[in-house]
Amino acid sequence: MASPLAKLLGAITPPPFIQPEEYDGIQYSWKFLVFRPALFKLQGYLLLALLLYTALALYGKSVNARKANALYTALLPLLSHHFSAPTSSSGLISDGPTDFFIFSTGRRALASLHSVFSLRPRQDPLNFIWQSLWRMYDLRYDPVDELSLDFLFDPKSASDVPDFVWAVVQKSELTGIKDERWDLTFTRTTEHPSLPPTLSLMSEFADVSETLLKLPLTATTTLATLFSSARTQAYLRSLSITDQPPERPLTVSSYLEEKSKSKRVVLNLRLPDVGEADEVLEMVEAVFALVDMLATGKVVFRPETRAKIKKVREDTEKDIKQEELKEKTEEAAEDRKAAKRKAEQERIAKLSAAEQKKVLERNHKRAIKKSQGKVVRKA
Repeated sequence: MASPLAKLLGAITPPPFIQPEEYDGIQYSWKFLVFRPALFKLQGYLLLALLLYTALALYGKSVNARKANALYTALLPLLSHHFSAPTSSSGLISDGPTDFFIFSTGRRALASLHSVFSLRPRQDPLNFIWQSLWRMYDLRYDPVDELSLDFLFDPKSASDVPDFVWAVVQKSELTGIKDERWDLTFTRTTEHPSLPPTLSLMSEFADVSETLLKLPLTATTTLATLFSSARTQAYLRSLSITDQPPERPLTVSSYLEEKSKSKRVVLNLRLPDVGEADEVLEMVEAVFALVDMLATGKVVFRPETRAKIKKVREDTEKDIKQEELKEKTEEAAEDRKAAKRKAEQERIAKLSAAEQKKVLERNHKRAIKKSQGKVVRKA
């Protein structure tokens, strides 16, 4: 009886070629070589599909490159105004057909600005189609072209920025944002009357939100009015200010090290179309003003708020330390068990064959009794 694997292979194996006795189609001859196109219809269709897939992949790759270059061209004057080194010597750096980035340095208050363009996989038509179909099935799934700007404070300016985690997020992003950003687990999600209904507030304490939303970025613009503008609502995915690392550290030492260099402002935007790249410049310019306000020590919370924030960080450090000690204890117990097993194996190896057999039988009986006892307890 044939196995399922043999049946599967038999089903997908094409039948052997049988040369027809008569052929009245088109054929091309050269010396002793004869080519009859009608006998290669399947191969022709496969070749056509391959060429179509390649053409779509090349077109998708060029679309991504055009979108990234259009926004890079729009951002470059703004970056050049703020940074002495707005880009690296390579300009816009490509890391594959979907990822591009700019690294900017040389500005007061900032150690760096890391701008990352993450585009949809248009160079992979099958993946792109799958994303589109899954989006129709799962309304929470929303693959988009994204621009992320990570403003990292330099150590001197970071000392003037108070410790807190705060964010304004599109409601469609709330489902998975805390899974991706550990630092945002410090916050609670709420609504705020000064924000449009499409945005949610993530804050540790109410005093933090009230202070930040009233912050004057320019003579006529506050954070609250910025979030209310039509352009912001069209392109904003999230704006966050944080003093915590994005991933949970495993040890206290790594937590203290990462926390010391984690103060940053992160702006996530939907990437505009090629002809609308200038639409997001107002938001980026506003975040530069926000960075300057934070770095100059103009953001001050009430003493009780600062005390609460400090306690949250102390408790977090204690939790990480307890988990670290628990893991070390478990590892030490495993090491002791492994050493005990190794010593027992070495002891048995030194015994005669008859004694080894007795020991193995005795251990086997113990294992059976132990397993039977577990079954009785479960019953």
